[in-house]
Amino acid sequence: MTTDTPLWTPPPERVAASRMAAFMQWLSERTGRTFSGYDALHAWSIEDVGGFWDAVWDYCGVIGEKGATVAVDLDKMPGARFFPEGRINFAENLLWKTGRETAIVFRGEDKVASSLSWDELRALVSRLQQAMRAMGISKDDRVAAMMPNMPETVAAMLAATSLGAIWSSCSPDFGEQGVLDRFGQIEPKLFIACDGYWYNGKRIDIAGKLAGIVPKLNAAVTLIVPYAGDARAIAEANPSAVEFDAFIAPYDAEPFEFERVEFAHPLYILFSSGTTGIPKCIVHSHGGTLLKHLSEQQLHSDLGEGDRLFYFTTCGWMMWNWLVSGLASGATLMLYDGSPFYPDGNVLFDYAAETKFDFFGTSAKFIDSVRKAGLRPIDTHDLSSVKTIASTGSPLAPENFEFVYLGISADIHLASISGGTDIVGCFVLAIPGKPVWKGEIQGPALGLAVEVWDEDGHNVVGEKGELVCVKPFTSMPVSFWNDPDGAKYHAAYFERFDNVWCHGDFAEWTEHGGMIIHGRSDATLNPGGVRIGTAEIYNQVEQMEEVLEALCIGQQWDGDVRVVLFVRLAPGVTLNDELEKKIRTRIRTGASPRHVPARIVAIADIPRTKSGKITELAVREIVHGRAVKNMEALANPEALELYRDRPELAS
Repeated sequence: MTTDTPLWTPPPERVAASRMAAFMQWLSERTGRTFSGYDALHAWSIEDVGGFWDAVWDYCGVIGEKGATVAVDLDKMPGARFFPEGRINFAENLLWKTGRETAIVFRGEDKVASSLSWDELRALVSRLQQAMRAMGISKDDRVAAMMPNMPETVAAMLAATSLGAIWSSCSPDFGEQGVLDRFGQIEPKLFIACDGYWYNGKRIDIAGKLAGIVPKLNAAVTLIVPYAGDARAIAEANPSAVEFDAFIAPYDAEPFEFERVEFAHPLYILFSSGTTGIPKCIVHSHGGTLLKHLSEQQLHSDLGEGDRLFYFTTCGWMMWNWLVSGLASGATLMLYDGSPFYPDGNVLFDYAAETKFDFFGTSAKFIDSVRKAGLRPIDTHDLSSVKTIASTGSPLAPENFEFVYLGISADIHLASISGGTDIVGCFVLAIPGKPVWKGEIQGPALGLAVEVWDEDGHNVVGEKGELVCVKPFTSMPVSFWNDPDGAKYHAAYFERFDNVWCHGDFAEWTEHGGMIIHGRSDATLNPGGVRIGTAEIYNQVEQMEEVLEALCIGQQWDGDVRVVLFVRLAPGVTLNDELEKKIRTRIRTGASPRHVPARIVAIADIPRTKSGKITELAVREIVHGRAVKNMEALANPEALELYRDRPELAS
């Protein structure tokens, strides 16, 4: 998979001018140590975990009270605590900037365009804060939102967390039961929803869905935000509901009153995908989230004041939480809501070129879709302002690494990143001073002692194994909601290896010190007892022009497991003996004979979660005749029926 020549090497002047280089110099003066490069810096950051996070607090100018103690019980996972005497407020750290410069730019497909200055954002948050306080929102209360990725959502989050309340969100395309499965567990005092939304050029009405959600959720107040429907009619139809404008009308902007809370006080409740049961409620903290995001954005992503930060995300994906933290660095948030392919696949590149993004964040699936659509933004758009393109959500295939440089921009830092909702951040990500190698994530995050372990718990390099973290870090969840004894939390991450975080990714270190993610461990194939990552198969078959996308599972068969490959074919293509042979040959030569599927099945659609990830586990359950426990987690649950009782899999 690797080559002898990197796809891109950062120019020395760019490395020297990076915030990572400035941090290294500042740290040398602070500690008296000399750091020869990133590897030396990372080694120190995991050798002195407390010292590193203490340095991030100071270097990034965190607002709050640190306390005398940086960390306690660093030998315990879970159990370690950072800044146990600290007092902090997340919103206070995101609203430090004032003035007429732009804080947020918003595009809602081609239907809505708006922006807010820092002063306008602060004024809106102030009015929302007063309205929330007047209705009784205070520390520990939950505020839940089913909202588009729009400025009012950001402002509402900041208002709620400024009071010490706990924020949770999802996107308005979630079904009624999906919303109740999530927010019903956390019992919000305030529920915020839009009156409709735009997707693929169509106005989607959600009045009927809200009529089913609001009475069952039983929040004290339901706040209806006007966007693409009739907010007044929805408010009048629900006794607890009030229109957004009426909610804030009694209040003028006033100076903020921030409720400083414990460093580990709950900030966000995020949810697991929920494809194997009711979603887990993952609780993240004010301090831990802030420090992790500051380190990732300022140091790894080289973001600073005035930079224009874009990530294509919905409010149901943790990348929304990551995106909004850009305010803490003084960055301008570039928000987009709707389809990334409406009216065509150029819309996000149009937005980037018009408004001069510095950082363009998206998913591996989007990059693959742009390539397969035959688009070449490198020829059609001026993307010279974009310094970094980030990709996450699933492993970025090697050919899509190449496509970014050949089809999007020849001089750009391609940052494939990987982490998850579980840590509201990354284990492995961009490193400004290092080259980009085809198919590889550049390296481990500062402060995270990331390793790859084999079945026996031995650290391995150049072999596939479990991605683990062997020392505590700030953005570990503080708890799971409704898990008083911590049993669910412990089972999720620490059951496999005692006192070691086991993330559930099947991974491999490369000779360059980078990492390849081969897929989720629970989706790993085991034919003949040999572990195979599904991404290894996708990386081969999805390069073929006949195949739009693929999904692979292991089917229990004749006392073993056989590999079954489902392929969604390009228009006009038929799965015949010749194409099957071509697919098998491609996999055999590009991966190995063990990767070759026993069965190949053409399929019309592939099921995905709301955040766009293909769901091998749900398909595996259907193929084996077992129930999928939470269909509401899927964006297209009807696709699962295509896999049930397939005659091709009966022999």
